[in-house]
Order: sequence, then C-alpha cells, then structure tokens
Amino acid sequence: FAELHAAVPGLPLASSRVLPGIVLRRDFAAYCPADGELRALLVTEPLRPALTAPGVEFVVDSEGQYQASLRWISKRTEDLMKHLQSNNIKLLLSSAKQEEVVIYYAKLYGVSLVECLSSEEMSLISEITGVSPCAPFVDNRDREITEAAAVTFCQPLLLASRRCVHIGLSSACAFQPHCLVLCGPAGGVNEQHAAAVQGALTMLQQLCKAVDQ
Repeated sequence: FAELHAAVPGLPLASSRVLPGIVLRRDFAAYCPADGELRALLVTEPLRPALTAPGVEFVVDSEGQYQASLRWISKRTEDLMKHLQSNNIKLLLSSAKQEEVVIYYAKLYGVSLVECLSSEEMSLISEITGVSPCAPFVDNRDREITEAAAVTFCQPLLLASRRCVHIGLSSACAFQPHCLVLCGPAGGVNEQHAAAVQGALTMLQQLCKAVDQ
C-alpha cells in the first residue's frame, strides 16, 4: 500500500483520485517524451563505466592521461546509450544515483531516466512486470537486450507543487496496478485518511479470503 498511494497535503479531499499505473514520488533526472508503448530497463548500479576493477588501484601520471580517461568514460557511456536506443529502450528505472555524463547522454539519445528508486519500488515494478534488474553495460553491442519491461505510458505528474513520475506498466500477472492519490488539507489528516483506506482494503482482503475458503 505504501508504494501504491501518494498523500498530497494542501488540497481538498474531493481532489483525491485513482490513477492507472504507479506514481513514483520523484522527478525525472532526464525526460524525453515518447509516444506509444516503450521498453524500460531496471538497473541497480551506476551506469558510468569504471576505469578499473574493484580493489585495483588506477594511477594517473599526467593531465593528458586524466583527460584521456575522461574521454574513454564519455565514449563508453555514449556507446551504452546508443545500444539502448538501438534496442528501443526509452526509459531507465534506477535505484542508484547516476552521474552527469549518464544524464547528458540519456537526454541526447532520447532515454528518460528516473533515479534513486527505493528497493520497495524496484521490487514492486519487478513483481508487476516479471522483469529483474540487469547490468546493461556489455562489450557485445550486437546482443539484443531482452530484460526489458513493457511500459504503456511515461509522463510527468504534478501533485500540488511536487513533480512526480507517472508510468503505466504492462503486467505479467493478473494484478493491474493503480495508484491512489489521497488529498487532504494537512499532513495529519492525510495520514488518518490513508490509514482508514488501508484498513478498509485489509478488511476486504480478509473477507475475500474467507469467501474463497
């Protein structure tokens, strides 16, 4: 329930509504409008390539070597975004904070990016879509990316003064996610309303289980 409702203080209760899909309570790091169904990739690690393997020290002896390293990182990141674009990946959902070079090339190649998702949000998206997070940075650029989720829409959503991300997911199971936008004049009132709604849903769930049995 925590990931499927958004409390919006400062608005009347009558402004509450149910939206298809899920609402992520953060803004896009990069937003590139795209029409029709698109493919999304779930990632849990920074996409900026590392210069060395873990535990290996990388020594730069000159300014020239440092600049060459930055160019290598930039080129590898651009190659990744080209690879995503060629596989029709238009959305990255990341639990990790991504660096500016990743955001720059995501915008350049038309890939929207949402970062710093919680583990609960990532788990919910994986459960709905049946797709697990992956590490898309591969040396073989000819390999097709198959670990992608189908997204029916992806757009910004303004809740009061807060910018959020609203996405529709093609479910791999019977569960069709909807998000409750619960408005109220103050935070305390919103919490009371949210607790009441959650209690009612729990009661209905228990009632349905009893009927099934």
